[in-house]
Amino acid sequence: MSGFQAQPSFPMPSIISVTNLSKTYGSGFKALKDINLDINKGEIFALLGPNGAGKTTLISIICGIANLSQGQVMVAGHDINGDYRAARSLIGLVPQELHTDAFETVWATVSFSRGLFGKPKNPAHIEKVLKDLSLWDKKDSKIVTLSGGMKRRVMIAKALSHEPQILFLDEPTAGVDVELRKGMWEVVRTLRAAGVTIILTTHYIEEAEEMADRIGVINKGEIVLVEDKATLMQKLGKKRLTVHLQGKIDAVPASLAPYHLELSDDGRSLIYDYDTKGERTGITSLLGDLRNAGIRFSDLDTSQSSLEDIFVSLVHAQ
Repeated sequence: MSGFQAQPSFPMPSIISVTNLSKTYGSGFKALKDINLDINKGEIFALLGPNGAGKTTLISIICGIANLSQGQVMVAGHDINGDYRAARSLIGLVPQELHTDAFETVWATVSFSRGLFGKPKNPAHIEKVLKDLSLWDKKDSKIVTLSGGMKRRVMIAKALSHEPQILFLDEPTAGVDVELRKGMWEVVRTLRAAGVTIILTTHYIEEAEEMADRIGVINKGEIVLVEDKATLMQKLGKKRLTVHLQGKIDAVPASLAPYHLELSDDGRSLIYDYDTKGERTGITSLLGDLRNAGIRFSDLDTSQSSLEDIFVSLVHAQ
């Protein structure tokens, strides 16, 4: 399935185009293998993958921080190698690591970041960014005095200081509490509404499920799949039927083996996964066979598989 790329369900111009990208280190380790990826202008794109899959390496190359071994990266028509300054000026990057000048104030460090890109001073823009990120009341505070979540917001403010068209968020909510995480999602939505393209890597799959328009899965340096989120969940989603039993059983009877049932730890419910797109779900025959096996049940409920289930099955299938 490597290299598969779905077409988006609605035509949009790509703002980032990655073609036949590979990265091989001096040791011979191939971190990225023939990556092809188009990211659409104005979308939120979530890049998922286990640790060591190549997410950060890919982002580093697109942002011009690491060199590619072969292939090409175009950012809004600019080659990241041949026209580095123009390409990089369009990009804001929020890295995983929190590294800021601990003894600078929030205002000074964010303003300085804008100057690094050769942009003229614009206090009104810096003020807006800090207010949008709920940092305005901390503008005169030294970075060292801030909580981890606030430091993460400062990193986002620095990345937005030069008014980029594209924002990379590499694990933006790692180590951030749930309340701040939800606040950050709101910030991301506001940015997207203003036309910023957002590429998000995350370990929190509910973050991708909540935020993304499209999802890419990377594993072992290869793009496994790129798909519209809703289509992905519809295409690969399974439903789960839980049969709550009237009494406890110790094992699933052999006569029910074809259904691949899972017995709960307490022996009081049976779990049956079925494909929503199959011609037959098998539920009717399952319930008949349960009765024939002398198993009585008190209730039934169904649930749809989450993006996490889909992700795990994709990665394990490789």
